[in-house]
Amino acid sequence: MVSMSKEAAPPTAPAKQSNTKNISLIISFLVLIAILCLPTPADLSTAGHRMIAILFFAIVLWITSAVSYPVSATLLTALTAVLLGTAPNIDAPAKLLGTGAALRIAISGYSTPAWALVAAAMFFSVAMTKTGLDRRIALNVLSRIGTKTSHIYMGVLFTGFILAFFVPSATARLACLVPIILGILDSLGINRTSKLAALLVVGATQGDTLWNIMVQTAAAQNLVAVGFITQQLNTTVSWIDWLIAAGPYSLVMIVIYYFLSMKILKPDQLDLAGSQAQLQKHLAELGPMSFNEKKLLAYSIILLGFWATGNYLHKYDTSTTTIVAIAIFLMPGIGIIDWKYAQSRIDWGSIVMFGAGISLGTALLKTKAATWLANAFIHMFTLESLSVFALIGTITLFLIAIHLGFASATALASAMIPIVISIVTAVNIPGVNPVGLTMIAQFSICFGFILPVNSPQGMVAFSTGTFEVKTFMKTGIPITIIGYVMLLIYAATYWHWLGLV
Repeated sequence: MVSMSKEAAPPTAPAKQSNTKNISLIISFLVLIAILCLPTPADLSTAGHRMIAILFFAIVLWITSAVSYPVSATLLTALTAVLLGTAPNIDAPAKLLGTGAALRIAISGYSTPAWALVAAAMFFSVAMTKTGLDRRIALNVLSRIGTKTSHIYMGVLFTGFILAFFVPSATARLACLVPIILGILDSLGINRTSKLAALLVVGATQGDTLWNIMVQTAAAQNLVAVGFITQQLNTTVSWIDWLIAAGPYSLVMIVIYYFLSMKILKPDQLDLAGSQAQLQKHLAELGPMSFNEKKLLAYSIILLGFWATGNYLHKYDTSTTTIVAIAIFLMPGIGIIDWKYAQSRIDWGSIVMFGAGISLGTALLKTKAATWLANAFIHMFTLESLSVFALIGTITLFLIAIHLGFASATALASAMIPIVISIVTAVNIPGVNPVGLTMIAQFSICFGFILPVNSPQGMVAFSTGTFEVKTFMKTGIPITIIGYVMLLIYAATYWHWLGLV
């Protein structure tokens, strides 16, 4: 009887997880209602008050993961349409805005170039995966570096660097690289829980985060920031200008991280004899480059050329050139993928979430809620009395700290970049460059070094079982501190020389 009762007992973990999410969802709505019930400040519109309530509702949802990101996007769209639609029109307070107009604001993010670029990038990742070009690039790099552990580790980091230019998703890049790393370990009989496995997988993950900072198109959160800069500051940050600004920072940081991680996560094997034979075997199994691989490589190099020369040799923006490339990818005859193949492999949920995030930021800006929050932030930290250097230090430290609660840098950028823009345009500090300060703030938003749950690529890496959370933190905490200090050093030197500060 005891045995039967044990067998009949349902698993408790999923039930507990479900209960926790239900409680988190209830808390999210309680936060929303509580803020709505507060008196509206005299210097804040009703619409702005309601958008602040929606913002904090979103933050609680995202931090607690009460619902999936696509569901949260739907909730935000619905709340914005209803609460904003029944609020007085900011331009004509005697009339209500109306749900139709509010809905247009709630879905405005889906008509931005940044959203179009992210959607196009998804197709790019599918094309890479279908042809196997990303795997071929990774195997070619790793098969030419020797058998020393230090060389293989360098190869892993360098592969991430190469892929960052061609694969516009850190998660996709890691999903390509990790199986190769694990394949090497398994073929050589090395335990996946060894120090070497932890070093290679954790290093690949943290390296991916650093490449996100460097390459504008490597991560969706960068495109959120660029989108808001374009909309609110009426200027553009070209792909090459971003690379010139962030590249030297990321390259120095990756060197620091290499030595730091080799010291802290000291591998238990110094030579992997046989690793190159295994890599060559995997490369041989791929066979010669297919025609589609050659086409994709050619298209990718041409597209990279257009990205790098935008605003210099031509006036085509990054989003336009990428969409043209995807149109070519889908064309019969000269294309690489077809719609039927692509649509079932696209992460539509992330695309929905991205659009909703941009819409949230746009609504915060349109209702002046972002400006009100920025002023509150300025007065709370007395930012108006700080120097530009101290302003950067305060904003980036705040963003790095708050990222500990977020599992998505895209969600964090959607919520915070509009407020950052309002802050840097509101402070009366001589020499402030709003575009440069927003870019530096975005660099800090990319930080997700401390916990695996702070980034999608971190969660992919953690799912391999090659390391524990405390192992991730061993290098994550020091590289976060070093990264913050380096942000300040670059702000005082290189970025100042570039005119960003």
